[in-house]
Amino acid sequence: MSESVNVSIIYYSSTGNVHALAQAAVEGAEKAGAQVRLRKVAETAPPEAVDSRAEWAQHLQDTAEVAQASLDDVEWADVVLFGTPARFGNPASQLRAFMETTGPLWFQGKLAGKVYSAFTASNTAHGGQESTLLALGNTFYHWGGVIVPPGYTDPVQFQSGNPYGTSHVAGDGAPGEVPLQAARHQARRAVEIAAALKAGRAA
Repeated sequence: MSESVNVSIIYYSSTGNVHALAQAAVEGAEKAGAQVRLRKVAETAPPEAVDSRAEWAQHLQDTAEVAQASLDDVEWADVVLFGTPARFGNPASQLRAFMETTGPLWFQGKLAGKVYSAFTASNTAHGGQESTLLALGNTFYHWGGVIVPPGYTDPVQFQSGNPYGTSHVAGDGAPGEVPLQAARHQARRAVEIAAALKAGRAA
């Protein structure tokens, strides 16, 4: 059933943590049988800001081959997972800039009925992870989306501890197996729900 599910994983990552979660989400969605597109949004920070942190500049270079997100990636998808760092409890402006280009699709009703989910990373343990994910939910409501959080639907969720969406504390280093497994589960669950919705609509 899930072979017919299209998934776009659209993210912004400055130093690689959210990128790692996005890659894990790709693995989970593909294992569930979905067709997957991994897409980054455009970097809008000025070059002097990027160059002020070596790891930021390096990550931009390391991911140069990742295709940039377009409106077609959203329209094509049955499931869209958005990934972003937490910025003062909100999504990064780079991701918001992309999301705010979706007005034409919204106006045509082409965003409604899709499955949406989100994941994040913050530098500290209480760095606005949940509020960032909830803020993304505000947009999903306007789109008429079906929001699918991971909840506590897999044992890994009792280790990761965030039912709103996969999250990682970047100050602890690169994502370890728990957040990566949580991202795989979140994507797999989104695919399963989307497949059930498609089957129900077809029936």
